[in-house]
Amino acid sequence: MKSILLAIALAWGSLTAGAQSHTFEINLAQPGAEIQPTMYGIFFEDINYAADGGLYAELIQNRSFEYPNHLAAWDVSGCVTLLDDGPFPRNPHYLRLAPTGHGAKATMIENHGFFGIGVKGGEEYRFSLWARCPEGQSADLRVDLTDPATMDEDQRFATANLHVSGTEWQKYTVLLRSPKTLAKASLRLWADPTATTDVEHLSLFPVDTYRGVEGGLRRDLAEALEQMHPGVFRFPGGCIVEGADLATRYQWKNTLGPVENRPLNENRWHYTFQYRYFPNYFQSYGLGFYEFFCLSEQIGAEPLPVLSVGLACQYQNDIRDEARVHASLDDLDPYIQDCIDLIDFANADPTTNPWAKIRAEMGHPAPFGLKFLAIGNEQWDYPDNPAFTARLERFIGAIRKVHPEIKLIGSTGPDSEGEKFDDLQQKMINLRCDLYDEHYYRNEAWFLDSINRHRYDAYPRLVCSGCSKGSSCSECSKGSKRSKVEAPRVFAGEYACHGDGKKFNHFNAALMEAQFMTGFERNADLVHMATYAPLFAHTEGWQWRPDAIWYDNLTSFRTCSYYVQQMFATHRGHRVLPLTMCGRPVCGDSDQHGLSATASLDYDGSIIIKVVNVSDAPQPVTVHLLKGKGKKGKGSPKAEGFTGIDVLTLHSDDPDADNTLEAPTKIIPQPSHLSVSGTEFPVTVPAKSVVIYTVK
Repeated sequence: MKSILLAIALAWGSLTAGAQSHTFEINLAQPGAEIQPTMYGIFFEDINYAADGGLYAELIQNRSFEYPNHLAAWDVSGCVTLLDDGPFPRNPHYLRLAPTGHGAKATMIENHGFFGIGVKGGEEYRFSLWARCPEGQSADLRVDLTDPATMDEDQRFATANLHVSGTEWQKYTVLLRSPKTLAKASLRLWADPTATTDVEHLSLFPVDTYRGVEGGLRRDLAEALEQMHPGVFRFPGGCIVEGADLATRYQWKNTLGPVENRPLNENRWHYTFQYRYFPNYFQSYGLGFYEFFCLSEQIGAEPLPVLSVGLACQYQNDIRDEARVHASLDDLDPYIQDCIDLIDFANADPTTNPWAKIRAEMGHPAPFGLKFLAIGNEQWDYPDNPAFTARLERFIGAIRKVHPEIKLIGSTGPDSEGEKFDDLQQKMINLRCDLYDEHYYRNEAWFLDSINRHRYDAYPRLVCSGCSKGSSCSECSKGSKRSKVEAPRVFAGEYACHGDGKKFNHFNAALMEAQFMTGFERNADLVHMATYAPLFAHTEGWQWRPDAIWYDNLTSFRTCSYYVQQMFATHRGHRVLPLTMCGRPVCGDSDQHGLSATASLDYDGSIIIKVVNVSDAPQPVTVHLLKGKGKKGKGSPKAEGFTGIDVLTLHSDDPDADNTLEAPTKIIPQPSHLSVSGTEFPVTVPAKSVVIYTVK
């Protein structure tokens, strides 16, 4: 009997230990730091076929025959010749389609798109090309959408005719309506059997693009971005900003003007992983800086471009070859001028500035209102060579002389801690960057570690104006008259939980990210921006995972990590409210049983409470709204009571599960409502969950 009673007591003790009641106290009278509108954003990089074959809705691959293998993605039949004196100087190649001279032989070219051409039944597609008849005749061309794998008698399922005339290059357009849905169609262009025709820049777009823009973005993917309600949009990378070498770095000026004359660029991710290799991965620049700025405006995000600091990717280039692979300190002027010209392109008056005039001619006379500019990506210094910071210093000095209003963002390199990070963090302070960019792709243990849960709690907010150090400054500690200045603010520019042995999208990784994000908000005076990465991935063309949004040629799904980002961004709040348990912030400490939490005051007076429970047990919580002590903050709600609470919960019983193309809504935020009143209320936070309570 004693043994039985002891077993019952131990079992009851373990149950109550996992379900102890917790009291969250929220001080309504003392709102803290403003949560920046840029706090939760998105980061785009052309990795995983994110641009061509993804967000950019073009369905033809190698549309101007400029790949090193000029006929990559094309099959040809009959009499086809490649020429290089075409109408677009930066894309000079085109094809000459000539009669075969044999009635039974046809001249035809066929494009297979990006992993096939995806078309939807009942939808229209706009085919266009530039063409001429060099010998002066006219020609009748036929364009077919085909199903090469069909068992039907006829492979063709949509057909249109084009009549080409004249020796001058002209653009021709025709619409095709698909009667069926097919993920891997192909497009065939048939030549006139009696006349020679030159063709260039063949293109196929869905008519139904994002916001109906002709030649625009894939609607489902762009709408997923808009529905995240991001505050900041970082583009175009990432490592492609650097390039595998300087010749293939991302050059924003090459992305302006008519798409027909935007030059092809090699994608740095082409060469990165031999175990996931895609030899035909290039950038058409159809999705360029003008389009990025427009998209930022459309989704309501601050644009944050990243430009080269004159260093090629340091992962792919030995520093001993610095003179060969990087721009020297004496050769930085063109790179610095690129930054200044970009600011003018985005913000200047088109009647007085040539770069702003180009913006206006492309369709946007009004300025884009650029406020931020990042210089360099994952660069670093060496013990005997300040490769990055020596260059960055030149940029900061030159840009601030011309555009002091722009906030400049530096970098702490590729590491989240260690010698490189410590070195660069201090140097960003010394250089007086407005913000610096931190990156961390780490496993669950890293996200759960106390050091990282409290990462930003001890960061310096003020530094000595003389030495740029925080509390470690001996002169300041002796009562020096040196003034204090604000330390650079933090931009968490790339982060994601990469599961230990589970480097794929799954719910538990998203849960770790959510817990970590409460630390951003708790330290909103310091952390001003954060962008999960990467954003997009094609299911047949990825190099890197996990990612926020996955897609094939027809459909897409949003991962649990996407929904965590969306939940935080759409419930950002305006100012931090102090939230404590037993007098301490709720940060997932050992005596807080897996709970992390923050609270904020929204513009309309609502109170937003974000709670993350990483434990395996539900956690009962009593939320107590306090008037607090001291002067009541501006806009603070009264604590007499409330009328109801909206609840949004993201939870999965299977920590390894996530959404899929086949089950895109398997794990999504679930809304509910609590009808309670008073100044406190009890809730039970489910195990393994992210919950947002909005107190009206």
